[in-house]
Amino acid sequence: MTARWPSDGLPAVGKSTSPVRQSQARKAAAGQIVHGRASLTKTVLGTSGLAVLLILWWVGTDVIATPLSFVGHFSPTSAFATLAQLVTQSDLPVHILVSLRRVAVGLGLALLIGVPLGLAVGSYSHLNAATSPAFQFLRMISPLSWMPIAVMVFGVGDRPIYFLLTFAAIWPILLNTAEGVKNLEPNWLRLASSLSATRWETLRHIIVPGVLGHVLTGLRLAIGIVWIVLVPCEMLGVSAGLGYFILDTRDRLAYSELTATVLIIGLLGFLLDAGARELYRMSGRDR
Repeated sequence: MTARWPSDGLPAVGKSTSPVRQSQARKAAAGQIVHGRASLTKTVLGTSGLAVLLILWWVGTDVIATPLSFVGHFSPTSAFATLAQLVTQSDLPVHILVSLRRVAVGLGLALLIGVPLGLAVGSYSHLNAATSPAFQFLRMISPLSWMPIAVMVFGVGDRPIYFLLTFAAIWPILLNTAEGVKNLEPNWLRLASSLSATRWETLRHIIVPGVLGHVLTGLRLAIGIVWIVLVPCEMLGVSAGLGYFILDTRDRLAYSELTATVLIIGLLGFLLDAGARELYRMSGRDR
């Protein structure tokens, strides 16, 4: 018996026999290279923009400003030096955790209220027509204008802050969810109907997955709004939080600590938005 080698007609082990697969592999590799270069370019440009902002800040407070001027108290050199002390030797981390907890509660309540309302409004045209003017009217009212009423109704403490943050966050979530329902592929709904799917099955398997991208977009917008509203809300009869810490540094004339806290607020807001973008990407809706 003679051995059969690859030259006898059998394909060689480890060699690709499909030109189509080779072409697909080359295209995939080229796509990864292009995507990597685009990501690198985006990172470099973003870092450059932040560097320019930092340079402008430094020039305005350390270079242009006259010596011993009041503006010098807000310079980046003193702010970054104070920042390390605040993170390690003060109760700033406690205030950060308190603020993040309030944001989480406000966003959670907004999701619990806004998503079901958005699904209902987007599913029923008559309900949409009846509620749209009222929703548009309410969402144009600044959440901060409700602060005196919130204190009178809920008293001082966390409850008025939860109300204000929920009120601020609910509108982008509700309206984006409703828009997602309206933009659902009609063929999906027809398919569910032809398969005799129940209303609950249609909601679970068609509507909710179909509007998830819109919900996450609304959540990202809500995070930006809530983070902006949070600081003035925490200047309202509470004893903890970043807003309270800002007032405390002002009263103590600790201007470098105030500037460092502003940096912390900006950094945390940036990270929250980055987390929302990553959640959107992981959901498979990123384009």
